[in-house]
Amino acid sequence: MDKIYIVGAGGLGKELLQIIKEINEVSPTWEIGGFLDNNFDALKGVECDYRIVGRNSDWNPKEGEVFAMAIADPGAKELRSRELKEKGAVFPPIIHPTARITEFSHYGEGLIMFPYSKLSVNSTVGKFVTVFSSGVGHDVFIDDYTTLSGMCSILRNVRIGKRVFVGANAAIAQDVQVGDDAYIGIGSVVLKDVPAGMKTFGNPARFMPL
Repeated sequence: MDKIYIVGAGGLGKELLQIIKEINEVSPTWEIGGFLDNNFDALKGVECDYRIVGRNSDWNPKEGEVFAMAIADPGAKELRSRELKEKGAVFPPIIHPTARITEFSHYGEGLIMFPYSKLSVNSTVGKFVTVFSSGVGHDVFIDDYTTLSGMCSILRNVRIGKRVFVGANAAIAQDVQVGDDAYIGIGSVVLKDVPAGMKTFGNPARFMPL
């Protein structure tokens, strides 16, 4: 059984720890090794049964170790994953038992899927995509390092670029394209294409440069 380390000891890290425990309850999969975080005080005063065992930037992966990326910020997620991948780290998918991946869905390394999230038919997500209890419609493409916050609705045939952050309760209408490094604000209703590097807020969503 591989030992798994959670990269990032913030709120997402604690949630990911719980998901890994619930996966192990259904089918013992990993030995939990603890957290990696450059801030050794990240869990100070926090009730938690695992501790920070090292800095992610200094850690040298060993045989039998795997990693889970618990960083939501797309840029930081790319940086930290690249640091560890260059040293040979492996990031298995972390998929909650209640999540649904339908037939002909595809995903890359390091996928994180929270409870009751869904990838519908012919949807594809890239490397290190994080899906917080959200629905991804059919024929959707989501590129590397993107994060979908909780309760998002991504309708059919949407295209989302790299390093995009989609805030909670956002909805992206069918056939919309979202460029790289865009930011979709909480509760936004996106009805038209979002250029790369733009921030959106509101219903209907309006643009502002990052």
